[in-house]
Amino acid sequence: MAALLRSARLLKFSPSALLQVPRSRRSGPPLGRLFCGAVGSRTTGVCSRQVGPVSDSVSRCVWPYTASCVRNYAVATEQKDEASVAVRSRQAQQFDWALTKLDSSVRRTGRITKTLLLRIFHDICRTGYPSGNQALLLLRSCGSLLPEVPMEERNELAHRVWDKMQELGAQYDVSHYNALLKVYLQNEFKFSPTDFLAKMEAANIQPNRVTYQRLIAAYCQNGDIEGASTILGFMKSKDLPITEAVFSSLVTGHARAGDIESAANILSVMRGAGVEPSPDTYVTLLNAYAEKGDLENMKKTLEAAESADCSLMDRDIMQVIFTLAKAGQQQHIPEMVERLRHERGYIPDAMNLCLSLITQGQEDVAFSLLKTFPTLQSDNSDSSNLGNFFLRHCVNMDTALEKVVRYCKELQELHLHSAPITFTLSCALEAKKLGTSMELMKLLKEQNLPVRPHYFWPLLTQPLKENNTAGVVEVMRGMEKLGVSPDLDTLSTYVLPVFPSLEAARQALKDSGVSVDSEAFLCAEVRTSAASDLAKVYALISDPSFPALDLSFFRSSLITGFKKSSDVDNMVKITELLYKDERFSAGNSNPSEATAYFLYNLFDSMSEVQVQAQEDKLRSFFNQLQTRNITISLNIYRGIKNLLESYHCPELIKDVIALVDPKERESLSAVPRAAGVENKVLALENKLAELKAENKPLSSVLKQAILALSAEENLQRALELKQQHEEEMTAGAYATLINLCCRHNNVEEALNLKREMSRKDSSVALDPSKYIILVKTLSVNDKVEEALDILKEMKEKNVVLNDTHITSVFHMLSAVAAKGGISTVRRLQDTIFTLGLAKPSANLCSPVVTAYLDSKDVAGALEAALECQKLYNQLPRIHDIIVALVEKGDTDLLQKAMDFVSQERGEMTMLYDLFFAFLQTGRYREARKIVETPGLRAKPGRLQWFGEKCIASNQMEALEQMVEMTTKLFECDRDEMYSYMLRLCKETNDWQKAEAIWTKMQEENVIPRERTLRLLADILKSNDQEVPFEVPETWYEQAAPASQQVRTPPAPPSAERGADVQARLLALCKKSKAKEALGLLKEVDRKGVALTPLPYDHVIRALLAQGFIEDAMMVKEIAQSRLPSFKLSDIASSLLIISFSKKGQPKEALEKLKSMLQMDHVPSNLAITRLVQALGNQGDVAGIQEVESLVRSLGTNMNLSSMVFINNTALAHITNGDVESAVELFDGIYTSPNGSNSSMSFVFRKVLESGNDKALDKLSAMAERLANHFACYRPASDLFLQLLDMDKVEDAKFMLARCNALAEQREVLLSYVSQKAQSPGQIGKIRNLMSLIPDFAEKDILYAYLMKCHALDKDLPSAKALYEQMQKEGLEVDELSLKRLAGLYREAGETAPFSEPPESFKFYAEKLRGKASKGQPAAEE
Repeated sequence: MAALLRSARLLKFSPSALLQVPRSRRSGPPLGRLFCGAVGSRTTGVCSRQVGPVSDSVSRCVWPYTASCVRNYAVATEQKDEASVAVRSRQAQQFDWALTKLDSSVRRTGRITKTLLLRIFHDICRTGYPSGNQALLLLRSCGSLLPEVPMEERNELAHRVWDKMQELGAQYDVSHYNALLKVYLQNEFKFSPTDFLAKMEAANIQPNRVTYQRLIAAYCQNGDIEGASTILGFMKSKDLPITEAVFSSLVTGHARAGDIESAANILSVMRGAGVEPSPDTYVTLLNAYAEKGDLENMKKTLEAAESADCSLMDRDIMQVIFTLAKAGQQQHIPEMVERLRHERGYIPDAMNLCLSLITQGQEDVAFSLLKTFPTLQSDNSDSSNLGNFFLRHCVNMDTALEKVVRYCKELQELHLHSAPITFTLSCALEAKKLGTSMELMKLLKEQNLPVRPHYFWPLLTQPLKENNTAGVVEVMRGMEKLGVSPDLDTLSTYVLPVFPSLEAARQALKDSGVSVDSEAFLCAEVRTSAASDLAKVYALISDPSFPALDLSFFRSSLITGFKKSSDVDNMVKITELLYKDERFSAGNSNPSEATAYFLYNLFDSMSEVQVQAQEDKLRSFFNQLQTRNITISLNIYRGIKNLLESYHCPELIKDVIALVDPKERESLSAVPRAAGVENKVLALENKLAELKAENKPLSSVLKQAILALSAEENLQRALELKQQHEEEMTAGAYATLINLCCRHNNVEEALNLKREMSRKDSSVALDPSKYIILVKTLSVNDKVEEALDILKEMKEKNVVLNDTHITSVFHMLSAVAAKGGISTVRRLQDTIFTLGLAKPSANLCSPVVTAYLDSKDVAGALEAALECQKLYNQLPRIHDIIVALVEKGDTDLLQKAMDFVSQERGEMTMLYDLFFAFLQTGRYREARKIVETPGLRAKPGRLQWFGEKCIASNQMEALEQMVEMTTKLFECDRDEMYSYMLRLCKETNDWQKAEAIWTKMQEENVIPRERTLRLLADILKSNDQEVPFEVPETWYEQAAPASQQVRTPPAPPSAERGADVQARLLALCKKSKAKEALGLLKEVDRKGVALTPLPYDHVIRALLAQGFIEDAMMVKEIAQSRLPSFKLSDIASSLLIISFSKKGQPKEALEKLKSMLQMDHVPSNLAITRLVQALGNQGDVAGIQEVESLVRSLGTNMNLSSMVFINNTALAHITNGDVESAVELFDGIYTSPNGSNSSMSFVFRKVLESGNDKALDKLSAMAERLANHFACYRPASDLFLQLLDMDKVEDAKFMLARCNALAEQREVLLSYVSQKAQSPGQIGKIRNLMSLIPDFAEKDILYAYLMKCHALDKDLPSAKALYEQMQKEGLEVDELSLKRLAGLYREAGETAPFSEPPESFKFYAEKLRGKASKGQPAAEE
């Protein structure tokens, strides 16, 4: 084909003759034209609506990148064998993530940003092994979806992606070449179609119809009709259909060739060929006339389209506007603008057109279009900033400042933007455009608007990173010219760190004409000197002329200086000055309190090693503080004491206690700690006697004494104490005594105590577990009426039972039933269910049936079960009843049971119940007759239940019979059935049976899944048998080095069979009995029993999951002594990292992480997260940075948010007392282009939980500043929602008052609602949010979430009320909400007042997701 094209000039083709294709028609669905990229792009081809001009002077064969851009278009045929398969396993997830991100961006805005595309590109490159799908995704994104990027830059990006993906081994096929062609057309890139085809042929890629269509479009873009005709002839010879896209391309081709008449005649040729022109073709012809500025023919074409019933959309008209602007025909644009109908979706399309126009240097046209935005013409304040995108792109494209200022003034005059100059300044600062920023700040000053020091921070960030003193000085000079004095934060964070010393900074700035005599410089000098020169600090701050400076501004540096210095005298002097001088407690009226907190922070910032090493210095420091009458509060003392105890330095505590205010020190003479429980009780009793003698309150100590006696199970003494001090008994003391009496089965005393407690305070309620124990004790001692009264009291006092309590109720009923009290259990059940304390379940109904079965009264068990079904719609233990009836041979009762089950649960359920009963009792003949019932089909859930039951009870015969009998059962998953048998073989280590099953599977022609093959191979390998098939490997097996793919050597002879021990070990590990497994492992190791690596690994994992690191390492040593090649699996290694992290040993965890990576193992995301959090808790910033570096070096996307590292780095700074560094870190993130939506909720939650008010104040100030000055609302939103989440509603309300824009963050607020609606008991938080911001989302969306919450809470009354409210307000209730409400009615035994939607929850959830994808969020299931 390429050779044919090269000789095309010698051939004479008539396009019109070629186009007489009978029965050809326009191809592709009409919907396809609704989206074809961002407005203003240049596309030609299938479903294209975007054809535009190029320079006619460019030859069709000119390709500027002939050598550099085509050389690598051959397909890479070699794969990298050394690829880590652990990395490959993440490819599918990563592709889904990238696709979702790009798709979301296109759906919302019709475009993607270069930042997002590059991020995805770099992520894919880091993995090293891109798939073909990923390469295709990236290529397709390099065209018209990037309206903010110039076309030349788009082409460079496309070539970069092509070359890099090919270099990394991506397999290219014809779809990739077609995608590249599409990008070339959209970006108007000049290339040689001949060379392109030649490269495809060299790569052995065959072009398809789409390739030829796009090559025709490429020729036509250059006006080369002859080249297009050559391909047309070739397509006809191949019998390829000539579609509308080809005709549209020919319209452009003739117009570009200067033959506009032939271009218009193409429409007649189309009709002659049986293809009716669509809006696509009319738009292409309109663009052809627009390039020539022929308004008359444009109007005629619009009329022709209208008469042909081809309605042009706003997006079509925008294409014509773009063509007019590029062709220099701006005089005709108003005519086209008037034709815009402002359809739905107009705003995003018009925004993309504006961006494309600005990119092409047509800012004035874009601005005239901006003023037509319908929402901008309203007086609503919400629409007052819709010009943001326009101003931002003008700044990014370096539009002349005079123009930008003119646009700003006009926007403000027309009330279309509230603060355009300020916003444009924020864009310039974000883009780090120094000159533009300075000019804009000068304008602000002229308008008497404030210019603050932090405005300059973005300009200082880059010079700071590059250590560029000249850059910093230039910015400072600009500040000086504008009359802005740098504040302390600016100097300390952005200016002084660049210079080698404070003096050097002072001199350099002074030489540049910057004033250095301000108070800020003096304060910055204190902060800088505090870390290294305490004598200088004292000299500065003791000077009476030193300005007021809150301690928080230099506390972090001062703590560092205290830790480094051995100058105790100056430490004491500084502390005394801080303690007495109010200048250093500007934010706190009490300097002594601030100083006390400073002392606590000093210890809190030190490690155990540092405290132990500096013990003498600290003792001297405290002794001197005492001599100067410096005191601390009791709370501060307790905090320091706790720290010293954790650092194992109790000797220092006596020195610290000497600083406590003498008045408070008296309260420390509490009960002395005694070694044993008996001594503790004795001490408490002595304390009681003392308090009574002094006539002081003793209820607290009395309760402690009763608790201690309860732990000792000394009921007699506890009752004596109660008798002696009855007037001082509290509800808690009574509750403890009642519980103790119940444990000792002293029912009379328990009942008396309960009555006494109620007489003292009838409103007091016991906790649920104590109530349940009391009911149990009363019931088993024949005090049924009293037990029922207790249940009624629980209802009256609104005692709520959770799942754990429900389990306790079951055990309570079972215990009563075991005593033979069947009638008692029935009364208890009825009362519990009637009062609504618990909902009826098969489990709670089963104790009565169990009691009958245990007494061999099968008839009674059946009657009890049938009664439960009638009363509570539950059928407890029906399988066991049927089995008992079959064994007994009672056909009458069996028939009665089967008739009842068939009537209540359906015939299919009855047949399965009978089938399983016959199997379990060995009546296989009868079972076969059941399974051969006509119309019976497989019920996977029931079959799985019996299969699991057989595996648990080791019933191979029954399981084998079930598998055999279900061979012809309709829709039966045969692989699944055989896998049950193989699992039982693995449990029993019966390889002969497993081998027979494999043969049976082949006879039945079952195609096994990979997991089944791996299971069978594992059984055979563990018994040193040959595996008769290729074993599919998992990623972790492939990733392990050859030495690690352990072919277990023949086991030495052993007195005990190793396989049996292995099965027992695995079973213990599965049941989380790690210590028992360890004991068994030690025992068999002493006996010399040989094991495979599997049990060792499972025991290690079980131990680590419970935090037993030392034991796990001992098992590892045992394993390595038996199997020298044994290595920890990835799961075990990750668990080890997690265990070290949880125990506060992040250094050990970090070492383990390094060793994993050296062996090419991949840690779990949870392991990395826990390690980073542990480092953050210890304030180890360097450690977090090292982990981040290690993770990046993996060359894979771990799907870890970068905020994991950022948030924990900030927490580490806060832990170290350096809140300023945390604020600076977040400033850098949120003022960067791609970081404005990152969440810092984690940091706010930790700070709020720790009660660190100083850190919270600074972080909240930062969040509000970012919101008010940079329009970055995510930090403020995060803080607002965290306050709500922690029930600090008033604080959240005040914050909302300070930052009104939070109410507009619909996406974040709805995300919070959606998250809360996933868990029960969260509706109060959603209602709090709705009370503060009533209209942040549509009512039908919010009500759907509320209905979901009511369903989770099983709250039918509230759900009913919500349903009625929605009907009153005339809102349509979605089907998913109706389904949920109907379920609540059904569970309550009531009839819903509407028809329940018939489909599944999943169906309606997917339906709502479809709505959500069109811009309407939904409360999905």
